[in-house]
Amino acid sequence: MKYLSLVFIILALPAWAEPPQIENVKATRTGSGWRFDVTISHPDTGWDHYADAWRVLDMQGNQLAIRELAHPHVEEQPFTRSLSGIQIPEGTTQVLVQARDLPGGWNPKATIVTLP
Repeated sequence: MKYLSLVFIILALPAWAEPPQIENVKATRTGSGWRFDVTISHPDTGWDHYADAWRVLDMQGNQLAIRELAHPHVEEQPFTRSLSGIQIPEGTTQVLVQARDLPGGWNPKATIVTLP
């Protein structure tokens, strides 16, 4: 039984290692800043392993905004969530969008977004 449990743990490891992926980003300028609609895919399995946030960074890696995700999206993949009122410095033409999961943390691969 001990060996069978170990086999199941080893088989589950690749799923835990997969970081959340940014599938699409739509950035729209509004009267109160910018609105970002971000589509993420991730093999959420429940409260112990799910995509739990995305953020907008300037090209130097400074955080401009963060969108916390309040629950797993096991049955909704990929999923899109929005954040409005993001203040981006004038003259900025590109930003980065990065996704995070629990327990893995921030995906080191960020998506470059060219602002319209």
